[in-house]
Amino acid sequence: MFEFLDGYINFINNRGIDEIFIMCWHFFVFEFSKYIVLFFVVFLFYYVFQKEYTLKLKEWAKGKLYREYPLISVIVPGKNEGKNIYKLVQSLKNQTYQNYELIIVDDGSDDDTAKICKDLLDSKLIDKFISNPHRGGKASAANTALKFSRGKYVVHLDADSHLKDNAIEEIILPFYMYDNIGAVGGDVRINNVEASIVTALQGIEYLKSITVGRFVADKMDIMRLISGAFGAFRMDVLKRLGGWDVGPGLDGDITLKIRKLGFDVTFAIDSICYTNAPTKFKALAKQRFRWDRSIIRFRLRKHINILLNKNFKLPLKLAIIDNIAYNAIFDIFWMIYIYFVITEYTANIGYILLTNYLLYVIDNYFKFGLIIYFLGDTFRKKDYLGVLYLPLIPLYTGVFLRLVRIYAHFMEYFFRVSYYDRWNPWKVSRVVKQKGI
Repeated sequence: MFEFLDGYINFINNRGIDEIFIMCWHFFVFEFSKYIVLFFVVFLFYYVFQKEYTLKLKEWAKGKLYREYPLISVIVPGKNEGKNIYKLVQSLKNQTYQNYELIIVDDGSDDDTAKICKDLLDSKLIDKFISNPHRGGKASAANTALKFSRGKYVVHLDADSHLKDNAIEEIILPFYMYDNIGAVGGDVRINNVEASIVTALQGIEYLKSITVGRFVADKMDIMRLISGAFGAFRMDVLKRLGGWDVGPGLDGDITLKIRKLGFDVTFAIDSICYTNAPTKFKALAKQRFRWDRSIIRFRLRKHINILLNKNFKLPLKLAIIDNIAYNAIFDIFWMIYIYFVITEYTANIGYILLTNYLLYVIDNYFKFGLIIYFLGDTFRKKDYLGVLYLPLIPLYTGVFLRLVRIYAHFMEYFFRVSYYDRWNPWKVSRVVKQKGI
């Protein structure tokens, strides 16, 4: 071990910066420039130049919201989520904004969801409960709830989520702060971060990709995804669209449809929702296999015409191209890079891989430190556990999630496996497959 470390130190000391750059070009080209620099610049610009104005605008919008005091329809589709419903209902009961109706749709559960929801309905903690005897899928359940919704705005929640006490108010305020907003995304964070190494890693991932990633995308006006776990929509916009379409990544699908109509979407970083994440790698891989297929099915097939859509500004078009390229094409560059290292630096491959690993670890500690600096006041005590797991993030995101993503893209592109996923009933998938949705 010590002999390897001595050899590694000598290896680094005998290499110039230009040679290290060549050996680690994948990190510097695809990670450092895009995520570290961009993240820091956008956050710094916001907190120096925009935050004070945004807070004043929010106070003005808050007054307008409470003067109008519109009804909000909170819709919750779910299957076998009986154990999570009560916590969700309690978090809604504690909201600062109370003019809402809660509609829960049980999508063919075989647990005690129906009994629990009927008890909550009798206690007047739920306004409407609909039990579908046969499963129709998440989109079908959400559309069923939409039919019975009476609110001016619709908040879509996953059944295994619960909200911070001001979340409803915060996610509705952007509709009053800005013109032409069609939908608002909430900040989704992992609730059960302490449950396992798997959930701890997802906790860090969500902070980076959702809390920070969507905040940065929003400030650049290139946001392209409203999370299905927590999002708010104008009722009239949802009615025009006919609700949600079936398929993996239906949240990204409806976001692009809203953009196609010419509406803007934005992100409410102060509107926090906590969701439960898979606790084992096998379950996580299955979840991401479903999620990752959506970029092929929806962005490369269904919505490929967005590049010609007049309602899409050039920065957004470029961002979508970048998203497709980064998630569906640049992984090929990662495989090329691995081949490059193996063939060109065979004798020193261990040193080069260690250098890459250390660069990613430093990168993650730097970003997590900035997240704590800017957003630490919104952390729970257990959220700081992420510091302990940061050394594992390069293996988690750079290897595990990447391999799952590559496999998902391959299977969807060549075999269209999303139409055969049991996540949606076959009777539903068969119809949408025939229609090419």
